[in-house]
Amino acid sequence: MAIISMFYGIIISMYFFDNQKHKLPHIHVKYQDQEAVFSITEGELISGNLKSNKTRLV
Repeated sequence: MAIISMFYGIIISMYFFDNQKHKLPHIHVKYQDQEAVFSITEGELISGNLKSNKTRLV
């Protein structure tokens, strides 16, 4: 797991070989006990959930 960025308690990471679950290029976001996956190209939420104010920051 490569951590790309950390800010305001949000950790954004990317896995090198993570094409099993999601086929789109994506990032993994963790904030406290919440986890979400966002598409890189569209910026849309693929799976998981995140507080709305933290989603705007991502």
